[in-house]
Parts: sequence; structure tokens; C-alpha cells
Amino acid sequence: MRISQRWRRALTAVAAAAVTVLGCSPAYAEVGSSARDDLPAFNGSVYAVAFRGGTVYVGGDFTAATTHGRRVVRGRLAAFDAGTGELLDWAPAADRTVRALAVSGNSVYAAGDFHTVSGSPRDAVARLDAATGAVGAFTHRVDGAPRALAVGHGRLYLAGDFTAVDGERRTRLAAFGIGDGDLDPDWAPTADAPVYALATAGPRVYLGGSFHRTNGVRSTLRLTAVDAITGELDRGFTPKPTAAVYAVAADAGGVYAGLGGLGGKAESWTTGGRLRWSRTFDGDVQAVGALDGTVYVGGHFDRICTNANVDKFGDCTDGSHSRVKLAAIDPGGALTGWNPRANGIHGVRALTVSHALGAVAVGGDFTMIGGVTQHRIATFD
Repeated sequence: MRISQRWRRALTAVAAAAVTVLGCSPAYAEVGSSARDDLPAFNGSVYAVAFRGGTVYVGGDFTAATTHGRRVVRGRLAAFDAGTGELLDWAPAADRTVRALAVSGNSVYAAGDFHTVSGSPRDAVARLDAATGAVGAFTHRVDGAPRALAVGHGRLYLAGDFTAVDGERRTRLAAFGIGDGDLDPDWAPTADAPVYALATAGPRVYLGGSFHRTNGVRSTLRLTAVDAITGELDRGFTPKPTAAVYAVAADAGGVYAGLGGLGGKAESWTTGGRLRWSRTFDGDVQAVGALDGTVYVGGHFDRICTNANVDKFGDCTDGSHSRVKLAAIDPGGALTGWNPRANGIHGVRALTVSHALGAVAVGGDFTMIGGVTQHRIATFD
């Protein structure tokens, strides 16, 4: 029997009032820890997940999905119903890995290493009909490797490690008009090393990566913000995290980042760039999302440290809590009781949230999660 999110939260609140765990906070508003066991299974890594209403879109390096014991061809792109878990007929096919997805209106945008989608030439970026999967008339040439997509302000933002788009110089960042699909001639910020993550909020586009200069400005490293319309550097947000940023999310409460480095970290910043909290793990944090005040993180970690101290191997030295590949952190930076546990070496590569559904979806390399067998995709509500 599935318990509704409202009742689950009520029961959790009662339990939290009776039990306190050292180093952990009582549960905040969060999704359940039990993953669904009725979703499709994929035979290769999932790198990207996106919600559109009641549909979950999936991108990665898989060639098939298994549903109800039946193997179905899916060429690195697929979709399933968020309510029933049923694999949908949506089946465009990319010839190489899909690394990022974004949704706008009736379109699903994909970016990655591919050169064709459903037999049509598409160099690293493509627009797909959200209902039919038909390849749209969105054709561009990218000189390099895209890694992230975001939508906002009537634009599709692209980031990665590339030097030009359509023959125009674009140094790891570019934007396209959602309406006409054209390369934006004015939005052209730069980064001096790869940009792995994007997030849009308010007038800003947040950038995460391994760069040290944004728009050529010194000491604007790893996590910065640029204007969503002009691309100008926003000097009101220069937090300077200590390691490469692999994931970024933003909401009205602030900015959240997943870091690599020795141990790996999840961090929260105010929109003014002040550090609110930092939690250290024993492995990289590769995915992050915020829902109802709770920050969900995924990666290839196994434990969250009680403080920032790690040894030369990145292992916690002063105590830790088990959180295998997934964890949740409350607004004050305290670890919550959410603990689904996923297996695999690389673990969770992608995480996204749906505010409308009150749900979290994760993708990666796992084959077990939340106590159930579930290959490379899972949802929680």
C-alpha cells in the first residue's frame, strides 16, 4: 500500500518528536525513502532526467529498456508516466550519449555527444516534440562537448567545453531563442575551463564548473552568476568554492552546489554569495535539487562526515553517518533521516525535482535503490 506524502509527513513528524539521532535533524518536509518498484529498467547509464507535468524524460547511454519483463529498444532517450510508471511510446534515438535534458512548452531539448537523432543530423543539441518524439527544426553545430542545459527568459542555455557554435565564438557558454531557435547573438559569457552545470533563477544564470575566470575576470571561480539577458558577470555573487562544482540548483531561498575535490561537498549559499552551510562527504556530489525546503544530493559517496575533516583518501576522520549515494539536508544544513541507499561505484549521476508532483527523480548507474531492484532510474514521492 502506498502512503500519501501528506500522511507520511505527519507520521514522520510524530516519530521525530520521540527520537533524536546525534548529528541528524528531525525530518523536514521531504519525500519518502522507498523507491517505486514499477518503473522501466535501463541497460546503460542514465545521465539526465527531466519532468514535464506527469511525464519523466530520461537520457543517457542505454540502448534498451525492460518493462513488464519485455525488452524494448530505446536509443539513449526514453520517457515514462510519473503516475503509473509505464514506459511511453516516446522513442527518439540518439547515436551517442545524451548528457543533458531540458523542457520548455511542448519541446524537450537534449544535448550530448550525439551526431544524429532518429536518423536526422543533429550535432550535439536537438529539439524533440514532447508528445511524439519527432525531431524539430533546431539545427546547430557545436565545436566541443555540451554538458548542461537550462531554460529561462525565453532562452535555452547551453554549457560545457566548447569553443564555437555555428561558427561563432562561444567559449563554453551559449544561448538560443526558444521561439526562433536561433543562436542568441548577444548572450556570450565566457569561462576559462569546463562548465558542468547551469541553473536559472530570477535575473541570473548560475554556472558551476572547474573554471577560474568568468568573462575574463580573475578570482571568479567554479560558481558564479551572469545576467540572463546580457551575459554580464554579476559581481554580487562570487562565493569561490574550494573544488570543482558538478551540480547547481537555485530557488527563492538560495543557491545549492554539489562539489568534488578531496571528500566532496554539498553547499548552500545566499543569493549574495554568503555561505549558509557546508556538508562534507567521502565522495563527489554529482547531483543536487531543492524541493519544499529540503536539498537532495546524489553522487558516488557512501558516508556524510560529522565535520569537514577528511584524510588523504577523502575518508571521514571524525565520525560519519551512512548515506549511500543519496542524502537530504534541511534548510539549516542538518542531515535528515532520508536514506534510500543506492548501489554501484558511480551511483547517482542526475537528480531533478517536480514541485507540482512533490517528487524527486534520480538516474545513474545503480541497480538497487530504496530497498528494491531498480536499474538506473528511480522516483520518490
